[in-house]
Amino acid sequence: MRSVLVTGASSGIGRAVAKALLRQGYFVFGTSRDCSQFETSHSHFLPVEMDFSTLSLLAEQAKQLQIKHPSISVIVFCAGYGRFGSLEQFSYQQIDSLMTVNFTGQAVLARAFVPGFKRKDRADLIFIGSESALQGRRQGAVYCASKFAVRGFSQALREECAKSQVKVTLINPGMVKTEFFEPLAFEPGDDESNYILPEDLAAAVNYILMTRPGIVVDELVINPLNKVVKFK
Repeated sequence: MRSVLVTGASSGIGRAVAKALLRQGYFVFGTSRDCSQFETSHSHFLPVEMDFSTLSLLAEQAKQLQIKHPSISVIVFCAGYGRFGSLEQFSYQQIDSLMTVNFTGQAVLARAFVPGFKRKDRADLIFIGSESALQGRRQGAVYCASKFAVRGFSQALREECAKSQVKVTLINPGMVKTEFFEPLAFEPGDDESNYILPEDLAAAVNYILMTRPGIVVDELVINPLNKVVKFK
């Protein structure tokens, strides 16, 4: 069974993806800024401390991870966070931090692994984007920019990897019922048709990994049936 690196695996979508893949028999490396957040002794799970806000350390961490665990052939990019408001409500540091964690860190990690992935019989890069990558929205200038960047990056990388066995997929979910909304002023509505569950996205990741070698899922958009926003 293949080895998978799941970023942001301590909570939300990343946690659901890690759990689902472990149930399927995959060996999972789960990243977090603080590995004490992991409470599992699963024999196929290994916590990895990795901070996407510190790019100088991230590249070296990725290099060491490849050396120690060359079996990794899948990365599911789930790390990220949300911050919303008009542009003038952002400090310059907040703009830099959001773009670094949501996009630049993802690009750095991919850059570290892609050369080795191209030499494998099969490898997968699965990016968790957002519906905010499809249309700019009020109060979301910086967040949308970070997700637009992930979308453009994944599309271009898909073309770059087309002659290898590296599959690049982007999943754009609508509002997912996770801790993502805890620090925000809004959240999805209460009815189950108003939100996606993180387990829904984990199922999509599993589907992508089960596709036959000759095809690739370029992009998926997954939304709740009825989009309802509730303000706190």
